[in-house]
Amino acid sequence: MIGFKPLNLETWQDLQILFGDNGACGGCWCMTWRLTHKEYESNKGANNKIKFYNLIKERLPLGVLAYYNDFPIGWCSISPRKSLIRLENSKLFKRIDDKPVWSITCLFIHKNYRKKGLSTRIIRAAVNYAFENGASIIEAYPIIPKVNEMPAVFAWVGFVNSFIQAGFKKITQPSETRFIMRFEK
Repeated sequence: MIGFKPLNLETWQDLQILFGDNGACGGCWCMTWRLTHKEYESNKGANNKIKFYNLIKERLPLGVLAYYNDFPIGWCSISPRKSLIRLENSKLFKRIDDKPVWSITCLFIHKNYRKKGLSTRIIRAAVNYAFENGASIIEAYPIIPKVNEMPAVFAWVGFVNSFIQAGFKKITQPSETRFIMRFEK
């Protein structure tokens, strides 16, 4: 049975199990969008893990975990955009208006559970979590694959079709391979 829980102090251990020693991908620990490029690079690995844990201790909204029975199998990062420094400074994903939005910036699915429709389900759970925490508009920045089989390491922002299936609408296409999409309450 698939279930979802928000990331907090009680579920932190589950995220560590899911991410493993490498922090999901190359020491990221879901800090890519939360730090400047320079800060992120200098903190890869253990320091990013500590920084992310400190955000959890502050009880900030960070995302949702997916479970199969009690085993963590997926992660979706969702936070108010204003808390995502690199996203706020992005030329590619510059704000399209001044509305307060929450942003989905990462999907991480355990390799044994990929290509089973979990992405759409965890996106929906993340949207519900954000709405429960005061959001009214959710943005995402998924990839438009140029090939049928894309390595998972390049799919961490999610695929357009998963977001369409979750009810998102295409707003703009800032590059050949990326969309800005929205889900509004």
